[in-house]
Amino acid sequence: MKIILKQDVKNLGYKDDVVTVKNGYGNNFLIPRGYGAVATEGNLKMLAENIKQASYKQDRILADATALASKIEGKTYTISTKAGNTGRIFGAVTPLQLAQVIKSVEGADVDRRKIVFDKDIKELGTFTATLNLHKTISVPVNIEVVAE
Repeated sequence: MKIILKQDVKNLGYKDDVVTVKNGYGNNFLIPRGYGAVATEGNLKMLAENIKQASYKQDRILADATALASKIEGKTYTISTKAGNTGRIFGAVTPLQLAQVIKSVEGADVDRRKIVFDKDIKELGTFTATLNLHKTISVPVNIEVVAE
């Protein structure tokens, strides 16, 4: 029996793979749990179209990430925050603050979950953060933290 996997199945295959399994395993386990569908002619055509559309979407996402990376690479962003006399800030600089600064300066949305600081920023100074814009594109940016 040929099955199109709808999600990754351990020791069997990955999403959108067409695998051959025994009838009982396909009918009693994979199909009822939503892990796969029978590989009929219509389902195979749908799979081919879905793969084509997904590759187009991934190409567009990669192009957008490349354009944004070239725009922000090597730039320094300034974040102003409240600080004490010793240079320690109240709280810490968060990835959300950096994402907001990048949006206000560049006009581009950067997901805060894709921003990684080298270390916690709890004092004034210059620091480095890494923006993981795509699984293949990472861009280092400089952050200058100044007192208000």
